[in-house]
Amino acid sequence: MCCGNGCSHEALCIMSVPVFQGLNEADLQLLQKVTRSKTYSKGELIFQEGERSDTLFVVNEGVIKLTKMSAGGKEQIVRLLFPGDFFGLFSLLKNETHYVNAEAVKKTVICFINKKDFLSTMESNAHLSYRFLLALNDRLHEADESVGLLSLMEVEQRLAKVLILFHDKLMAKNHSFTLPITKKDLACYIGTTPETVSRKLQSFVSQRLIRVNGPRHIQILELNQLKQIAEMN
Repeated sequence: MCCGNGCSHEALCIMSVPVFQGLNEADLQLLQKVTRSKTYSKGELIFQEGERSDTLFVVNEGVIKLTKMSAGGKEQIVRLLFPGDFFGLFSLLKNETHYVNAEAVKKTVICFINKKDFLSTMESNAHLSYRFLLALNDRLHEADESVGLLSLMEVEQRLAKVLILFHDKLMAKNHSFTLPITKKDLACYIGTTPETVSRKLQSFVSQRLIRVNGPRHIQILELNQLKQIAEMN
């Protein structure tokens, strides 16, 4: 399933999701035919907590934040999704309502695969079913890591870990990237305040671990040292 510069969003979605890689040409063509795409503006909701859907969502471009609201009205970022990530499986497979809100952090292109078409492909391809089991296992591992991120790590470790996540997910060239979320959202994600985020970033600059160019542009200078900070007990 080769694509040039004129490749559609739908084809790019199928090719970008790791779990779909390795499918035979017939299944790839089938998925491409039943995939649709939509562009969302910054701040636009893809779905809200409590809604139902029979759709698998795939991030093709942009960044999505999954959030929950506390009883006091405070937003907590549960997860960030980047190109190639898929979501909506809980509602899709269990026929239950979404347990989070999904919001576009920036201009984002989302692809959709209907439940009937998705399950039909799964049923006819044991390899794809197995890959989805592995993907769900990875999700559980990420959820466990997220709990550890908030409860077991110091703020400096959490920030280092998230910077490495952004570096890897955004495929930073020359180890440079733009923070995909605001400092306020970043603080929410790692369970601290924007002021603390700014102070810790400045500490990393002083240690010559990173360089900050402008309000949100980061260049990692010492990736291995940053990883050591993130992995400290």
